[in-house]
Order: sequence, then structure tokens, then C-alpha cells
Amino acid sequence: MNRRGRPEAAPWKPLSPLQVQELMTDAGARPWWIAGGHALDLFLQRPTRHHADIDVSILRSDQALVHDVLPGWDIRAADPPGTLRIWSAGEVLPGTVHDIWCRERSDGPWRLQFMLEEAAGDVWVSHRHPRISRPISSLGLQGPEGIPVLAPEIQLHYKAARPRPKDEQDFRNTVPRMSEAQREWLRHAIVIAYGEHPWAAALTS
Repeated sequence: MNRRGRPEAAPWKPLSPLQVQELMTDAGARPWWIAGGHALDLFLQRPTRHHADIDVSILRSDQALVHDVLPGWDIRAADPPGTLRIWSAGEVLPGTVHDIWCRERSDGPWRLQFMLEEAAGDVWVSHRHPRISRPISSLGLQGPEGIPVLAPEIQLHYKAARPRPKDEQDFRNTVPRMSEAQREWLRHAIVIAYGEHPWAAALTS
């Protein structure tokens, strides 16, 4: 931990996707997907840039699996507007919490972050806009080594909210490899969630 004792200021030493897959063997039938920039690299089947962290998407209703697969770890809930607090097993996180940070011990580096996805029954619902939804069964793809990967159009939909330079790079690298149906879904989702957007225009051309 840093000298001020703020856990959010601790460094990252992210696990690899294969290491995450090994940890998640105890998830059972509960779905999970590598997300973030790693998901796009796995979709492209090549590294495109450095990744400072690693994200894993799970359903909010399956949040208990974090404690199941990481017994004894230091697990923190990211309470808005940016406070990390200890999250104990058995506590149901409020809907305002979307991220969970994890590391082996309280003085160690962060190793992975879980992102909570909303769902109604067997339908995923984007927390960006309730009109954006699709079957949970269609959220992911199988990446190299059988690693579950969040579909690229879902990941880019999230990245479109406030694109940073690395997000712009991810968009340029990924869109040419997406199918027409994937690009159309992404364009539609961007328009619904964010209105006029440069990415939507690029997907139309």
C-alpha cells in the first residue's frame, strides 16, 4: 500500500487471461468473460497495445462468485465517486457499485477487476441505457485456449462513453475485423446511449 494508505493508489500487476481462466475454474456454470482491452486483443488474436490492468465481466446476480474463486484475497468494492472499501463475503452490493478490485493481500498490487453486468432473467441489459439489451448467451465469444471473451461490440459500446486515446486505437483496430451484424449492433447501441457520436458516423461509412 502507498504511504498515504489509499488502496486505489497501489500499483497494478495484472494477471494474464490464462491465469484468470485458471482462477475461474471454480465459477461452475456461472458465466464470466474477459473484458476491456484484453477482450479485444483476444478477439483479434494478437496483442495490439500494453494493458495496465485486466477486467472480468460477471452478472450482478453472480457477484458472490468473486469470493468463491478468490478466498482470502483483499476484495474491495468501488463505491462512487471513487472510494475503495472492503467488501466482505455475504454483503450484497448496491446497484451503484459496478467495479470490484482484487489482490492477494492488502499490501500487494492489484491483480484483476470484476465488472458487474445487469440482467433481467436471461437478458443482459446495458447499464448505459435500459433499451440496449440482448440474450446473455450472446454476450461472449470463445477466445484462444477456450477463454470466454466479451463480444467486441459490447466492449466498444462501453468504451464509446468517454473515448480515451487507447479507446480510439481499440476502435480502429477492432472494427475492420467485426462482422456486418456486429458493426450494426454497435452503431445502434451507440446512437441510443450517446446520441450523435463520431464512432456511429464511422460505422455508417
